[in-house]
Amino acid sequence: METLQRLTRRQLEALLSIQTKETPERGVSLKLIAATLRMTAPSALGHLTPLEGLGLVARHRGKSRLTPKGRATLQEYQRHHRVAETLFGNLGLAPSATCAAAREIDLAISHRTVEEICRAERHPTACPHGEPIAPCHSANRGS
Repeated sequence: METLQRLTRRQLEALLSIQTKETPERGVSLKLIAATLRMTAPSALGHLTPLEGLGLVARHRGKSRLTPKGRATLQEYQRHHRVAETLFGNLGLAPSATCAAAREIDLAISHRTVEEICRAERHPTACPHGEPIAPCHSANRGS
């Protein structure tokens, strides 16, 4: 099972919280992560501990930071989400509905499936909202 497929939506939100709050100099406190997620610190810790076990987050002196694997996982998530949005947009959903539809599947679909969608959609470069989509791996191989 791929890393994204192992994550819960709340774990993803914790990763995104760290990504938006950390700075090059400082990690993010558990208290701030909990506040961002609107939960207690023990509940937030319950989401962070598995992320640390997966090698996505490193904690040091009470501060959490994304690891390189955590950053790569978030980039891959973003690509999954935007490719799914593009698929739903091309199926006729309004741009306002594509994000909600993509959230229903973006953590569940495999990288291989995203590659197939990417290829079928002729390697889209932007989602329906105009946000860039990282090049698909198969596009990089010239297929």
